[in-house]
Amino acid sequence: MVWDLDNTLWAGTLLEDGEVVLSDAVREVIATLDERGILQAVASKNDHDHAWERLEKLGVSEYFVLPHIGWGPKSQSVRSIAEHLNFAHSTIAFIDDQPAERAEVNHHLPEVRCYPAEQVAELTGLPEFSPVTTADSRRRREMYQSGFRREAAREEYGGADEEFLRTLGLVMTIGRAAEADLARVEELTLRTSQMNATGVHYGDERLRELLADPGHEVLVISLRDRFGDHGAVGIVLLERRPGLWHLKLLATSCRVVSFGAGTVILRWLIDQAAASGVHLSADFRRTERNRMMEVAYRFAGFTGSDCGCLAEQAALAARPGSGREDIELLHIEPAPQELPTTMRVDAPDLAVPAAVEAPRG
Repeated sequence: MVWDLDNTLWAGTLLEDGEVVLSDAVREVIATLDERGILQAVASKNDHDHAWERLEKLGVSEYFVLPHIGWGPKSQSVRSIAEHLNFAHSTIAFIDDQPAERAEVNHHLPEVRCYPAEQVAELTGLPEFSPVTTADSRRRREMYQSGFRREAAREEYGGADEEFLRTLGLVMTIGRAAEADLARVEELTLRTSQMNATGVHYGDERLRELLADPGHEVLVISLRDRFGDHGAVGIVLLERRPGLWHLKLLATSCRVVSFGAGTVILRWLIDQAAASGVHLSADFRRTERNRMMEVAYRFAGFTGSDCGCLAEQAALAARPGSGREDIELLHIEPAPQELPTTMRVDAPDLAVPAAVEAPRG
């Protein structure tokens, strides 16, 4: 949600009235959106220092990321916010009291949802602002703010990217999902598009079925570093068959693309398959946005293949109405992988069934 300030977030015009008022109703909307994991930014025509000082005095500045306060077109501010967050325009909302400002944004960014200031009190009751919340979503703003501090540290660092990553103390944890993780797993399959191998959404019921099936692994990937916890950033849905493991879905948050998280996960999985003496296949469906995921698969060594181990899967895909007509089946004959140099990976041994896996210390 991108907020205008004058006569929208607060009552009054800062440069004309001097004093402006933040109503309890608006304050509650800001806090509620934040609790639901909806990021909030500012696009306002104002003097930056004066307006930001006022937000601080009103006690709400901490809620806003990427404030754009200046004198340029608001469509440019909204576009810049979306690009910095790597968000599709369809996931951005803009609220302003001026019809001309909403029209200007709508003209240049037609996918952005625009709301008049009169609707502020109604926002939290609208379905588009009522997502299923998880522990991670409630901390989303904090995680993004940690990310901005991380970006600032990277800009100040003089060395190569790989050297900088080593300074972060990155730790990736790969764990078998529990019921408490399912809401976040579902959210990742729904919200992640750039680093989603198939674009398939797995709902709660289907995830519970996979969780209860001993032939499947539902793995949740989380990441942390010296700047903070990234939360759950990836999922793996894996079917284990004799002689062949089938990677049905790999999805990672776009927030961890720069850390090479997808490549680290794939190499770990390839190493596990090699240790278990099985081949590894992976579903991939091309979309307009997941080119980076294809690069990750190819870079890890996956190719198109006519290996005999794929015969059953290929036959299923060929059946009319299978829903797999546009899925490419990638394949690799796994070999042992070297450990990543930029992060530590804490993960289970997939050769050990989940029922007998030693508890984590």
